[in-house]
Amino acid sequence: MRRSAGLLLHRPGAEGTEVLLGHMGGPFYARRDAGAWTIPKGEYDPAEPAWEAARREFEEELGLPPPEGEAVPLGEVRQGGGKVVTAWAVAADLDPATVAPGTFRMEWPPRSGRIVEFPELDRVAWFRVDRAREVIVKAQAAFLDRLAEHSH
Repeated sequence: MRRSAGLLLHRPGAEGTEVLLGHMGGPFYARRDAGAWTIPKGEYDPAEPAWEAARREFEEELGLPPPEGEAVPLGEVRQGGGKVVTAWAVAADLDPATVAPGTFRMEWPPRSGRIVEFPELDRVAWFRVDRAREVIVKAQAAFLDRLAEHSH
């Protein structure tokens, strides 16, 4: 079973809580909005503690050190492809303009023999929770619910 771990940054906004999401890079998500945004996360080996993986992946995905502060466990969700994602909420502010995303390589177009490099996340933005729910990977919406429960 594939496992990922990540951090859901949140901050107070003028119209309620805002969360930081990244738009998945690469050709498959280029023209998609709904379901193409995710918490900054990545896969890890079972020997690595999930919390450490979440912090490491945050830095790999965004090119910035993970924020300090209280980490609220948001539990796990199982995504459509079977991957299990574990997340923590951390209150922090971050300027999306400072992000320097990591990259991945893949053959594109398919069967062309060309290897192309794409950003892991091609953009990062703050969303009000209600708007985040419209664009986040469907299974990850549970993290938004759990954050709201913790905030009350």
